[in-house]
Amino acid sequence: MAYRFSQRSLTSLKGVHPDLVKVAHRAIQITSQDFIVTEGVRTKERMWETWGQGRTVATLASKGVPAKYAQPNKPKVTWLANPLGSNHRAMADGYGHAIDVVPYPVDWNDAKKFHAIAKAMKQAAAELGVKISWGGEWTKNRDLPHFELAA
Repeated sequence: MAYRFSQRSLTSLKGVHPDLVKVAHRAIQITSQDFIVTEGVRTKERMWETWGQGRTVATLASKGVPAKYAQPNKPKVTWLANPLGSNHRAMADGYGHAIDVVPYPVDWNDAKKFHAIAKAMKQAAAELGVKISWGGEWTKNRDLPHFELAA
């Protein structure tokens, strides 16, 4: 079955590097698991929001992040040392180099569904000659929804 992106996914892909957008479009055509793109390019404020999850006001202050973003009772979603170091930010070329995708219907807890998406993303990247990295393969702090252009 061939899937298509929703308007939400298409909006999330705006500002993302064209190579990664091509990979995502090819992956949605060949995947066995429907998915949505939940995030592409992040603003500075959005990076502060995600970095603040699982961190205290004092930790945020040490990195120059406004205290209002501290959410110590939430689980961490990023382990970057630099709050603005995400590949979701607009890079020097003007594009974000990362996207987050989740199975549709949304299911954060079924790793098999994320692996099916990763299989399609990797196949699409190979077909298109684009090097990508999947957060689900990171040895520390795996990030199943995360795909980025590889350096």
